[in-house]
Amino acid sequence: MAIPRFHCPSGLVESQLNSEYTLPAPAAHHALRVLRLAVGDRVTLFTGAGGEFAATLIRADKRDAVVRIDGFDAVEREMALAVTLVQGIAASDAMDHAVRKSVELGVAAIQPVHTERSARLPEGERGGKRLAHWRQIAIAACEQCGRNRIPDIREVVALEQWLAARPANASGLVLSPDADVTIADAARPQDTLDLLIGPEGGLAPGEIAQAQRFGMTAARLGPRVLRTETASLAALATINALWGDFR
Repeated sequence: MAIPRFHCPSGLVESQLNSEYTLPAPAAHHALRVLRLAVGDRVTLFTGAGGEFAATLIRADKRDAVVRIDGFDAVEREMALAVTLVQGIAASDAMDHAVRKSVELGVAAIQPVHTERSARLPEGERGGKRLAHWRQIAIAACEQCGRNRIPDIREVVALEQWLAARPANASGLVLSPDADVTIADAARPQDTLDLLIGPEGGLAPGEIAQAQRFGMTAARLGPRVLRTETASLAALATINALWGDFR
């Protein structure tokens, strides 16, 4: 079995080698109640700010799990190309899937946007809970895939607002099944790339045209129309193969 990884956002620093550390309650629950770890088992901890700690479980009871910090590794598993997935808000399962898998594929950030055809995000507390839910999905995906930096899941904004705030010289792709070029035909980005994907039903023609007016390149993936959660994965995998760390 792979060594379990746990996100521990506070209380860990590189100088803590050979010291004891009490796992946060969610991590302790997962370690002891879900994975059934026992004293002597090895674990990996990360704060989300980079690098990871090797540790060994040395005490476990009904509530607490205490580990010994054995070492620190500054390993990075981030893409050199920082991709921001600009995702039209989709229905719950599809949005969860897009967030989880795009984090596994290396996105640097996810910007949820309201579009003409997007699912409506509840206002107030319920909307805040959805955003917190996506952020927790991103953390869990990092635990699973080995990333040591948590992608930023940004506050929801209207597509028009996001486009207006984009730097004029930023590289960007907007997926459109009717585009004249494929992603492979697009110009190679330098350090950053915005990837705009519509919700169920896709982006409206006017929204695609608006994105192009703001400097984004319309591109297609192939002859088939993909579901939104499939499109994000396919596009990110293509970007990884062309310009990222699949090469």
